[in-house]
Amino acid sequence: MRLLPLLATGIGLAVMAALVGYFGAGAVLDSLFAVGIGGFAAVCAIHLVLIAVMGLAWRALVPGYRPLALMWGRLVRDSGSEALPLSQVGGYVLGARAATLAGVPGSLAAASTIVDVTLEFVAQIAYTGLGLAWLVHLQPGHPATQPILVGLVVAIGAAGALLLVQRHALRYVDRIAGVLGLGLTERTAAGAAAIHDALAAIYRNGAGLWWSFALHLICWVASAIEAWLALSLAGVPIRFGAVLALESLLYAIRTAAFVVPNAVGVQEGAYILLGAGFGLTPEMALALSLLKRARDLIIGLPAIGLWQLVEGGRLVRRLRTGPTVAVPVRTAGRQTGT
Repeated sequence: MRLLPLLATGIGLAVMAALVGYFGAGAVLDSLFAVGIGGFAAVCAIHLVLIAVMGLAWRALVPGYRPLALMWGRLVRDSGSEALPLSQVGGYVLGARAATLAGVPGSLAAASTIVDVTLEFVAQIAYTGLGLAWLVHLQPGHPATQPILVGLVVAIGAAGALLLVQRHALRYVDRIAGVLGLGLTERTAAGAAAIHDALAAIYRNGAGLWWSFALHLICWVASAIEAWLALSLAGVPIRFGAVLALESLLYAIRTAAFVVPNAVGVQEGAYILLGAGFGLTPEMALALSLLKRARDLIIGLPAIGLWQLVEGGRLVRRLRTGPTVAVPVRTAGRQTGT
């Protein structure tokens, strides 16, 4: 792990511990346990359904491949981002790798990951805009309105630039793939050309692009159901529109803090600051954040373990097979390799 993510993780954990200690570990745990085992299981089940739908959003970009391959890749991507001390970029690499092992060609897995991440970002902007509209409707003078609006404008510009580069300036795609960590296996000119060709083919599939965007937007909006259900079970009845506004603004802050692995500390602080405007006590806000982290570990760690078994099995098979050796063949007075 690089020094900056490691330092950010350490600071985030310290902030999280300080917040729980300041507001009282006992009070936070009481709020957490109020959700109940059944409620926690329901939250996990909803999240698994959303991951499957997001896998279908990815698959809409590569319709010729099995849906389960992309669902599996999406599960590994999210597990790497949320259950391991990795940045979101690390999750992208694991997800693309998992899709490749499930039968998707490496160049197509990399190219479709770039487009899928971009469309999910665009859908998140729409989700944040919807949440901001609800916030203005519920609390016209909320102090977070202005900075979030500025951030939304910046995000729209960034998303537009990403789309333009991917569609009309393919020579820069290698740099994007490098930033996302997806250029590790495509170092040759032929590999770069394969990614370019795959991107061009994906962008010719207009219906697939719109389906992917729509499914991502549906998942963003539906993700608020998890928090709404948890709060309802804990005896904190908040209207779904208010929860949607809270969750959309929370994830906007998380995205802005992408350099912090798992948004450790950032998520907790954001929940406390934003939740106060919606009637959440600091203890309940922290409990909701910890509930999500427990959900990510319960889902993510087994998924990562299974992925490791798949990778390990592949490595064992390669070691048993041994490296491919070129056999010299004499033709027309010279030697070539087969």
